[in-house]
Amino acid sequence: MDLTQEIDAYCERLGPGLWAEPLNAVTNLAFVIVAGIMWQRAGGAGQGRVMARVLCLLMAAIGIGSGLFHTVAQAWAALADVLPIALFILTYLFAVHRDVLRLRPVWAFGATAMFLPYAALAGSVFAQVSWIGGSAGYAPVPLLILIYGIVLRRRLPAVSRGFLVGAGLLILSLVFRTTDLPVCGAFPSGTHFLWHLLNAAMLGWMIEVYLRHQRGQT
Repeated sequence: MDLTQEIDAYCERLGPGLWAEPLNAVTNLAFVIVAGIMWQRAGGAGQGRVMARVLCLLMAAIGIGSGLFHTVAQAWAALADVLPIALFILTYLFAVHRDVLRLRPVWAFGATAMFLPYAALAGSVFAQVSWIGGSAGYAPVPLLILIYGIVLRRRLPAVSRGFLVGAGLLILSLVFRTTDLPVCGAFPSGTHFLWHLLNAAMLGWMIEVYLRHQRGQT
């Protein structure tokens, strides 16, 4: 794999250059800003708050990695974009399994590892739906959040509601990610930047749901 290969996959990019995608680049600041806000909300010590701050760091890394990808637009930057996202998902799942569902760490780790085959299988199914396009790899995530939200509706109703709201936000953000190229003719800037803004809000909200549960507010 050539890590310096140029990638042109978004409506806004019409050629090479660091600022060929200004909206897609700048809107990644939303991840860093929301991560900073949630860092302050997570303040203090304690297992839950420490984990929340780890999630905040990963969220900021998502913004930085995505910012690199939408400026440099090369294969290595694409890795810098997707790896923090994968780490955030796995870390959040581990936090839910250990601190919300109260599984022992070894079982929480095992349950979290099951996300990998689940994502591969579900992603391959979503990939068969032509209009989902490049968002097929992300589609298993809101589905999983919906499943957790439904399963927890009686045991932890507030967490359940929080997860359902998060799933809704992620689905909406995926709509804008998916429609970026199809609407390119009508909207030259595309809609990918809205994926960034809504996704930042969604990740911040998911950290908030976790924090509220840890503080006994759910």
